[in-house]
Amino acid sequence: MELKEIAKNIYACLQEDRGLGWSNAGFVNLGGGLAIDTFYDLNLTKQMRELYKTISPEPIKRLVNTHHNGDHTWGNQLFKDAEIIAHRHCAEEMEKEKKRNLPALFQAGQKRPKAFPAEMKPLLDALNNFDYSGIELTLPNRLFEDKLDLDLDGYPCQLIYVGPAHTSGDIIVYLPQHSVIFAGDIVFRHCTPVGWEGTHAKWIEALDLIISYKPEIIVPGHGPLCGVDGAKELRTYFEFVYSEAKLFFDEGLDPLEASKKINLGTFAEWTEPERLYFNVYRAYREFRKEPWNAPINPLDLFSNVVELRAYWNGL
Repeated sequence: MELKEIAKNIYACLQEDRGLGWSNAGFVNLGGGLAIDTFYDLNLTKQMRELYKTISPEPIKRLVNTHHNGDHTWGNQLFKDAEIIAHRHCAEEMEKEKKRNLPALFQAGQKRPKAFPAEMKPLLDALNNFDYSGIELTLPNRLFEDKLDLDLDGYPCQLIYVGPAHTSGDIIVYLPQHSVIFAGDIVFRHCTPVGWEGTHAKWIEALDLIISYKPEIIVPGHGPLCGVDGAKELRTYFEFVYSEAKLFFDEGLDPLEASKKINLGTFAEWTEPERLYFNVYRAYREFRKEPWNAPINPLDLFSNVVELRAYWNGL
């Protein structure tokens, strides 16, 4: 974990992308302190908080969640005395996870892996990198719809809703005078994005918005720091996958067979290229004109991702 100053009083908290769950966060040492996202477990979030204390020992006034996924929110309880800000859809999805006690389910999977199908072993292996004990899902307590402007000691900070793209409640954090954007999972850098929620069109629209701001620094939700080039490259990936998926959809292939036939070229060098299946599957749902928020079975999706990986590895 590395805390890097990317502009005056603006910090990115970076974790090396090692697959599922290894995300980035941020800290703005202005206006009483603004944290952007937490991590997948309490141990990692405690490490993050200790790094922030080396910059400012005072309690952090605000926390922003860019979306509801656990690798960006499950450490929220360590900021329970702060104002926790998010889009209302983020809070709604977190409420669903709280009712299901999803961290406890993940912990059970770690303890009893044989209760899951054999093809889920790679997923469980990834989850074993984290400790889900003691997590009490802590929901945002300040919600907004389209945009929320914050004043951080005279510096503007814009929270902008851009979903449904990666999830239903995606927001970006834009600091115009610092030319910095915390993009959450709207930007994956050199790692394959996961697109099973939201829509292709909204994700492209969100990337176009980021590009239009011409930020000097983008902090992606996963992967290394980048500039506008990172957003443009991800846009190219999505457009390529969507176009290829349409060709195979028209030929009558199912999403898995289509994924096996797509030649990713240089995109195959990104980490976890088998996540391609998520994006092809979402494209197929759109071609069939299914609602973007129609129920899905994550286990089925992950099992096909694992099968695609095995196919590419010749197993």
